[in-house]
Formats: sequence, C-alpha cells, structure tokens
Amino acid sequence: MQNYNVSPQEAAQELLARRQARKGLTEFVAYTTPRWEPSRIHREIGEAFDAVMRGEIDRVLLQCPPQHGKSTMASKRFPAYVLGRTPHTDIISASATASLAEEFGGEVRNCIRSNEYRALFPDITLREDSQAKGRWATNEGGSYYAIGVGGQLFGKGAELGLIDDPFGSWEDAQSELNRKKVYDWYTGTFYNRIRPDGRIIVIQHRMHEDDLVGLLIEAEKHGGDRWKIIKLPADISDPPWPERYDSEALERIKSNVILFGGMRKWNALYLQDPTPEEGSYFKRDWFRRYIEAPTNLNCYVTGDFAVSADEGDYTELAVWGVDSTDKVYALDWWAGRKTADIWIDRLLDLVESYKALRFVGEMGPIRRAIEPLLERRMRERGVFVACEWLPTNADKAAQARSFQGLASLGRVYWPQVEWAERVIDQCLRFPGGRFDDAVDACSIFGRFIASTWAARSEPAPVATDWDAPLRISDFFKKAS
Repeated sequence: MQNYNVSPQEAAQELLARRQARKGLTEFVAYTTPRWEPSRIHREIGEAFDAVMRGEIDRVLLQCPPQHGKSTMASKRFPAYVLGRTPHTDIISASATASLAEEFGGEVRNCIRSNEYRALFPDITLREDSQAKGRWATNEGGSYYAIGVGGQLFGKGAELGLIDDPFGSWEDAQSELNRKKVYDWYTGTFYNRIRPDGRIIVIQHRMHEDDLVGLLIEAEKHGGDRWKIIKLPADISDPPWPERYDSEALERIKSNVILFGGMRKWNALYLQDPTPEEGSYFKRDWFRRYIEAPTNLNCYVTGDFAVSADEGDYTELAVWGVDSTDKVYALDWWAGRKTADIWIDRLLDLVESYKALRFVGEMGPIRRAIEPLLERRMRERGVFVACEWLPTNADKAAQARSFQGLASLGRVYWPQVEWAERVIDQCLRFPGGRFDDAVDACSIFGRFIASTWAARSEPAPVATDWDAPLRISDFFKKAS
C-alpha cells in the first residue's frame, strides 16, 4: 500500500538509497542496519568486497583491529547481500566456535527476514522447512551453512567460504598445536569444499606470525593462492574509525594493552604486525626486566644518527647504566626523525639528566658533519661529555655480536615501559626487520662495553657465525 504521508522528495531519496544499496556493500549495510554510519575503514572493506562480487578478486585476507565493524560487514551482512545479488549461491561460514558461527548465521537470517531486505530483494525468502540459525536455505536455491573451525563438512560445498576469527582467544593462537590444527583444517577440509571459481575471505585480527593469515601469506610465496590483503591498522595519528575510536581512545587502549600484555599484543591485535615470539638473532627470554634501577650506576649514552629528517631511518639515543657487578640497565631512550640540531639537544638533555660519563657513536660522514655542532652546543649549554667514536662496517649482524652475547647471559635489564617494548620488538625482528636503528644503538653499547671490559681481562674471541649466539660468552666470564 502506498504511503501518502511521504513527500515526493522523500520518495525519490528512498528509491535512490535502495538503488545504491543493491549495488554496493557499504550502502547495503547502512540501509539494513539501524543507526549504522560507515567510516573510512568500512568503505575500504566495502570496496574490496564489491570487487569480489564483480569477480575481480577471489581471495581476500582482511586484517582489522578488534571491535572495528569487520564482522558486521563481512559475516553479518555480506552473505545476505550475496544471496540478494546471486540467489543461487551456497555459503559456508566458519568461526572459532560453532556457537559464534551460528550467531553470525542468525544475524544473516534475520537480515533476510527484515522489511529493509524485502524492499531491496523482494523475491528472496527463506524456505519454510529450513530456517535454523546456522543452517538454512532460500527459495532460490541458495544456502548458508555455519560451522566451527575444526568441524566436519562432509557433503557440503560452496561458492563462497568465509572464515571470521579462526582463533577463540590470544592464548589459543600462541599454541603451535592449535595453529597447526587450524591450518590443517583449512587445507584439508575447508579449502576442498570451495567449488571451482569460488571465493574465500578470511577475516582476522593478527595474533601470531604463524596464525592462519600469516601461513596463507607464506604459502603464497611458494605457489599458493594469491591474496588481496586488506590491512587496516589502528593508527593513533589517523584512526580508521574516529567516530568511535578517536586518537584519545586508541591511546588509552594502547596503554592498557601494553601494560597487561606487552607491545607484542598491541602490534598484533591493533597494528596487524605481529612480532616474532622468538627472534632468530635475539631471544625474548634474554631480555630481563626491572621495576626500579639501582642507584650509583655508571651511565653512558650511545647514539645511532639518521642522515635526514621526516623519512627513512630514525635517530636513536640510548642511556645505559652499569652497576658494580657489570649488570646493564637500559635507563632511557629517545627516538625521532628530526634534524641534527634537535637530536643534539636531546642528546645533551640525556647527558645532563643522567650525568653520563661518556657518549659513544660511530665514525663516518655523520660524525664529521655533526661533531662541530655538538661541541658548540656543549659550550653554549655548559654540558660536557667525553665522546668516543667506534669504527663501523656494513655487517650489522657482526657488529651486534657483543650486545647479543651480553643479552644471552641475561646481563641486560629493561624497564616495563613502551619504549623498551619497542626496542625489544625491533631486536626480535633483527636482522630481517624493516627498522634496525634501535638495534644499532644497542650494538654500539655492546662494542663499547666489550672493549672496556677487554682492557681489564682478555680480548673477546671473534664471532664469525651469528647463528651461534653464545660463542662470545667466554669473553663475559668476569661479568657472570
């Protein structure tokens, strides 16, 4: 029955909204979901899924922070949208547990039953004999089957396969056995139920380097499926959903996640950049922790300087304290992409605050460029420190050997603060990580303190094989 209370303008707007909702997932979600307003992150997801509908891509890895609407779009609305556009489609939707998968199925079913959906796709209805939350079919021959990861799929096939959060918790994803079970189920059961020319979408916030997303990315390098990767990190400076999680909200979440779970959890869950549980050069359990550093430490500052500001490498300044038993405490840190005049002042700030006995850097063009400015600022500020410049070479792994040996003996202690987590994470990625400037600042200290201790004992043996991290330990007999 026509509603005569609607103005012609409102009627035209409604027709336009329906037309748009039939052509794009983002508009479909907005039309069928009360009080839902899309943000940048949702439009990026919608554009990728629209490309799936157009047949342009058939494999998608969606990496998204928790509670940012990925499941609303991908698991609660996309299947309904697909069945409206292509009514004959069979869909398998999987999640960590059968109950969660069925919950998603209930949301899809209820969407198809809604008045809004009928306004868009009036010919699509649920079959009367098949309306359970997790298993139902449409009058046009399409179907929806919900299953928990690990469940059986005998006799089932699909043109669209969805996996949303294959791990039930962070702890589940840290288990090598659980990760293997998920991947084995994907390759041995789920994948084989997707028909030729079918589409697969995996939705996940990252939890481990070798979680399902990580293994699928690795498999691609060896001839596996080619994936469209949608990586949507919770960038504090540019929030993907500022209407709900603005910079202040993300900063608060970050502080608490790091406090209770460490930087590794923040990097994985929110930045979609999981840090290795164990590094190849440094090991996580080598890095000891302290609550409060001892007093009467001999303090030193080391620095690795970047050539330019605003891009490329970082300038890293580290403060180290050494106690009477030769234990080392990382006391403070500064990092930034700034010009030399700024980081020289930060260097002198650290020298002044900690009464550093020496600053240690590396020889080379940067030293020649900044040494006159450093000496001038010392005179201007009345803050002086002896400077020592170490020779350098291109083999960073060899240069880090002394610090590696020191850390392997558990002689380096770190505070439980954000900057320390960042440095440790960079060490665990070394030598394969994108950045290694913080590792360089550590390496400089290791080389400096090694030469200092060698002067009162015996020279350190030369480590030539960096896969043998304890080879330098003979040198540290006095420290242990």
